[in-house]
Amino acid sequence: MEKLVYLLTQQEAVPGPDLRTALVDKAAPELRNAGAMQIAVSVDDEDVAAGAGDRIRRAEPPIRAMVSFWMNNADDRAGCEVALAARAETISGYLVAESRPLLHSPPTGERAPGANLVTCIRKRPSLSYEEFFDLWNNEHKTVALETQSTFSYVRNAVVRALTPDAHPWDGVVEEGFPIEALGDPKVWYDCDSDDEYKERLARMIASVKAFLDLTDMESIPMSEYYLG
Repeated sequence: MEKLVYLLTQQEAVPGPDLRTALVDKAAPELRNAGAMQIAVSVDDEDVAAGAGDRIRRAEPPIRAMVSFWMNNADDRAGCEVALAARAETISGYLVAESRPLLHSPPTGERAPGANLVTCIRKRPSLSYEEFFDLWNNEHKTVALETQSTFSYVRNAVVRALTPDAHPWDGVVEEGFPIEALGDPKVWYDCDSDDEYKERLARMIASVKAFLDLTDMESIPMSEYYLG
């Protein structure tokens, strides 16, 4: 079994509900027919509009969705890519190694609670991959879980790109936040006072600066749909 992650770009003019319908109602059955299992769709739609100020976007057109699924053999993915490409401006596919430091069980076939923050990351150029994964998997995991209101945490470490011209991401991270965290940093950082917020924010910034290239990063709150 192998896990595949696809990042989909789409013009801002395409409404979120239309994109969601195209992926959840139309693409997902085609993915399943092509051999995909455990399909999950995350999409930038109206339900996460409050998180507009939390976005970090550099791609043009922007990343508007992420679709992940498992296959017995990633070599058989052609039909899946056809289904996704028909609903996006561009698609970038990756074979990933998944780990779940914080488990969650989203409902099947309906919108999951909260918001799924999808973040695409690259390591600092000065770090070896051994140093990068050590900091990401150990020190930063502790900081993330101790400073934020996350209720789910999925790390997708990129093994290799699957599509031509895919951006060379080293990882795609998914973090579940309460919907109230969008636009409210104190909910995001699970604190009550300004002093505690500043302390937790400073700790997070120091952690990400230690291992990430912050000049090459995308982070978008999305609605998550686990389709099974």
